[in-house]
Formats: sequence, C-alpha cells, structure tokens
Amino acid sequence: MPALQVLDAVQNGTVEMGHTANYYYSGKNPTWALFCATPFGLNSRQQNAWYYDGEGTKLIDAFAGKFNVKCLCAGNTGCQMGGWANKEFKEPDDLKGVKFRMGGWTGQTLHKLGVVPQLIPGGDIYPALERGAIDAAEWVGPYDDEKLGIYKVAKYYYYPGWWEGGTALHLMINLPKWNELPKNYQAILAAAAGFANVEMQARYDARNPAALKRLVAAGTQVRAFSPSIMEASLKASNEVNAETSAVNADYKTVWDSIQAFRTDEYLWWQVAEYSYDTFMIRSRSHS
Repeated sequence: MPALQVLDAVQNGTVEMGHTANYYYSGKNPTWALFCATPFGLNSRQQNAWYYDGEGTKLIDAFAGKFNVKCLCAGNTGCQMGGWANKEFKEPDDLKGVKFRMGGWTGQTLHKLGVVPQLIPGGDIYPALERGAIDAAEWVGPYDDEKLGIYKVAKYYYYPGWWEGGTALHLMINLPKWNELPKNYQAILAAAAGFANVEMQARYDARNPAALKRLVAAGTQVRAFSPSIMEASLKASNEVNAETSAVNADYKTVWDSIQAFRTDEYLWWQVAEYSYDTFMIRSRSHS
C-alpha cells in the first residue's frame, strides 16, 4: 500500500499491523510528528529513554488510542543528514525560494525560512533533482542516500538533519486486534519490536561510515549548516511549536513532555556522553 496510507489501513482494519513513520500523518494531527521526529527534538537514545522509562509510551498510547491504534517502537535511523543540493547554503537568506524535498512536520519550520517544502516519495527524488523539479532533497543518511544515487545529481551534502535528530519508526497495530491478543502474545510482539528497534539503529551506525567515505570518494562535498542557519531554524521551530501548542492541547502536552525530558537529558549528556565523544573524536589521530 502507499506509504502515507498505513494509518488509515490499520485504523479501519484493512490490515492488522503496519510499519511506518508517524510524522507522515501530521496532516491529520501534527502531534503524530512528535512521536517520530520533529525539529530540534530528542536524539535516538533520548527517544528510547523517553519511551521506555519516561512518559513517551503513556502519551502515545493515549493519543494513538483516539485513532484506534496501538504503537510500538520498532526502529530508529539515528540523526539524519541535512540533505543534498547543487548550491551552497551559507546564510538563512540562501534558503529562500528553494524547492526542498522534505518529510514530516519540518515543512512548517522551513516555510518560515522561505523554503518551498516538497513531499515526494524517496524513489522520485533522483529524477526530480535531475530535471530541476526540486532544488534540494533530504532522505535519510549516507547508506540509504547512496542507494538512491542522489550523489550523481547533487554536489553538496549537508549536515546535520536538525529536523530528525533521531527518527523513531513504529509498528502500528489495530487496537481491537491488539486487545484481543493474550498477554503473552502481546509480550512476544513487544519484544520483537524492541529487537527491531535496536537492530535498525545498529545497522545504520555500522554502515553509514563506509557509505560516507564512498560518497566523498565519488566527489560529494560534505558541508555543515552554518551557525546562522541553525539559529534561524531553531527560532522558526520554536515559533511553530508555540503556535501549534496554542491551538492543539495534545500537541502541547506531548511537546512539553519532550522539552522537559530533553533539558534533563542534555544536562547529563554534557557531563559524560558528549565530553567523552568529543575527546575521542579529537583524539582519533593519536590512537
């Protein structure tokens, strides 16, 4: 079935279960995006902590139940790349008028920066870039992007994908069917989803470095988004979150939970995780 129709199919019982990215359904309610990936949200490990030991599961159960579905985490890409283009983006003004293939809820933030968001399937990215129908495109990261061949039609590869600091994918299960399952079957399904959640992240972490090396060897120029673009994007994202929270109680509840959790997580991150990783990155040439 088409990628954007999984929720409808599971909700009405056409299929009993599907694997999907919940931000595809932000048009029905933008709260869906918060459970998948949203600008300047949680990274993948923080998402898992929020789901497994914070408020995440309680909140997604309450929200998804309104749509007749049960959701289980079943995969994460980690932080994604910022996308491909044939022009350099040095300042926020460079983004104005750019037709940018973008998934999820991020289009609202990019629109504030003057970008013209385009939501097209992954398989259509290459031909759209090749014929100039779009100016830039993001997909996932080096391993997946290489398979699409985007490097053949775009020169610059930007990072980070601030809109997808950790993209949580879910099994979406018809709620009556889930409730019919014996508790031990529910536990088996939850365990399988948990394994898929760990395995997907592990595979991306293992495969992305070699793919990035191959892309650079093929002529790709890797570029960081400038501090001015990052700051302008954060400002625009904060505006979107405030505006949406003001009119959507579900969104406000979930976003408030994510913000509070993110604040505490980064308090811890800067003490141990970030300081360790930063030292090790600087020390690579000495080891």
